[in-house]
Amino acid sequence: QVQLRESGGGSVQAGDSLRLSCAASGRTSSTYAMGWFRQAPGKEREFVAAIKWSGSSTYYADSVKGRFTISRDNTKNTVYLQMNSLKPEDTAVYYCAARIGIGLVTTPANYNYWGQGTQVTVSS
Repeated sequence: QVQLRESGGGSVQAGDSLRLSCAASGRTSSTYAMGWFRQAPGKEREFVAAIKWSGSSTYYADSVKGRFTISRDNTKNTVYLQMNSLKPEDTAVYYCAARIGIGLVTTPANYNYWGQGTQVTVSS
């Protein structure tokens, strides 16, 4: 079992930066992939970014490419999402997720563990 907890959300102005953290309860398998998703009111949950627990592979949604960076600190069992140049359309609840598998995928149903989410609000 893997327990995930997001933190770092808050309210910021457009153009500001924010860093989200996702803390895992224990050592995450090297066969896991980690992902960030977001969901705005009235919208479907959408993929943001993914990273393998071991290795350097990452993948980003086109909407955040060049602005967001996913990274990890294996010694802390923590995954991060650095969000720069935030826009009002980035406003959503952001979720951390873990997938049992080595592939980087974008479908929420393919992820096995989820955090509670953290709210990000970007004002214009």
